[in-house]
Amino acid sequence: MTKLAHFLPVKTTHSAEDYVKLCIQEVKGLGSKVNLSTVFHPQTDGQAEHTIQTLEDMLRACVIAFKGNWDDHLPLIEFAYNNSYHSSIHMAPYEALYGRRYGSPIGWFEVGEAGLIGPDLVYQDMEKVKIIQERLKTA
Repeated sequence: MTKLAHFLPVKTTHSAEDYVKLCIQEVKGLGSKVNLSTVFHPQTDGQAEHTIQTLEDMLRACVIAFKGNWDDHLPLIEFAYNNSYHSSIHMAPYEALYGRRYGSPIGWFEVGEAGLIGPDLVYQDMEKVKIIQERLKTA
């Protein structure tokens, strides 16, 4: 109901049992706000297909714009997707789930911690998120 998405890189060689184990492991890591039944029983009204198409478009755009492997960009795409306005729920999925807007990626780090990984890296990721969010609007 919140439209929140969690994207995982998987191998095409995984068995159904591998997918189930991965889903359970990931959902447990996301906390109590996630309903496990929605993972295994997605709605059939086209929502999943639309999300998948949007993800494919965004991965393609990121690989072209930022280079590198598609799975390198998956966390930034997930962040942008979950923090972008969705007209069907009139807010961002993160806001629908947690009742508040998510802060800037700078908020991920304690004071001084950004210096450990390099302020340029944080700035670059922030810029990528902005670009991805603009492309999400187009998609």
